[in-house]
Amino acid sequence: MSLLDSDTTDTSTGSTSRRLGAAMLGLLRSHVELFGIELQEQKSRTVSLLLFAGLALVFALLALVALSGLILILLWDNYRMAGMVGLAVFYVLAGIFCAFRLKAAVFDESSPFSGTLEELANDRERLLP
Repeated sequence: MSLLDSDTTDTSTGSTSRRLGAAMLGLLRSHVELFGIELQEQKSRTVSLLLFAGLALVFALLALVALSGLILILLWDNYRMAGMVGLAVFYVLAGIFCAFRLKAAVFDESSPFSGTLEELANDRERLLP
């Protein structure tokens, strides 16, 4: 009877460990797939952001040059130096403002793989007592 019990215990233990291993592999596979999808989305988002940021920069620079030229043409006869100094001060202040906004945006970025991290935390809560 003890020989029969040990065979049954070994078989059920082996079956349980195989099922546990298969479940762990399934979880790992789903997490790797989720990570891959999020990585692809992040890559696409980054390329799109860079493209539109570059285009916005080009068009803003063209508009700034045209506006500066217009202001200098209007002020050329009487206030030539004041116009140039005013434009320079404006550009410096705008550059400082943009630098601070860029710094805030860089350090305030959310985690790019928040879905994967959330799923790993959920699995840890389910598996640990």
